[in-house]
Amino acid sequence: MGEVMLRRRQVVSELLKDRGDAIVVTGLGSPTYDVAAVSPSQRNYYLWGAMGGAVMTGLGIALAQTDTHVIVVTGDGEALMGMGALATVATQKPANLTILILDNEHYGETGMQKSHVGMGVDLCGVALACGIQNACTIRTEDELKALCKTFHDTGEPKYVQVKIDLESPPRVMPTRDAVENKITFRAALGVT
Repeated sequence: MGEVMLRRRQVVSELLKDRGDAIVVTGLGSPTYDVAAVSPSQRNYYLWGAMGGAVMTGLGIALAQTDTHVIVVTGDGEALMGMGALATVATQKPANLTILILDNEHYGETGMQKSHVGMGVDLCGVALACGIQNACTIRTEDELKALCKTFHDTGEPKYVQVKIDLESPPRVMPTRDAVENKITFRAALGVT
């Protein structure tokens, strides 16, 4: 589907550098390593073993924490597994939810097989067809710079798909203890 040029860690770093008190929910594998590497926070909720669940988890948090920007960072493989989540987001219309898809057109956690996106599936088109009106695909540095200016704006759900290269930077592992992750995250939000 064309040449992918943007570097995943640079993309995540640029988009999260001004996150303020935003909550970040990460998808399985590389998105978790990326967020842990460039924007570690107790306000990050790392999903392990829940492939396909990041968007729905982010939606639930966005609906419960309506005054806080909630950012889901996940990959194209996970987004494909949970495409129905996009329809639910569109019908619920959380004004504070941003979905960031890191799209390398491959299933990075299972051996780098080409994903359905790499074979022509248009996930951004799916998001638009579901009713998420603020949906775009980012392919260039200039588009990324322009996106940085509005990425943290809220008011409607956003879907952002960023075409990234196949780079596999070193893993930065946050806790894999789900109970510890939950307790730390809830404490950071002031929820007991």
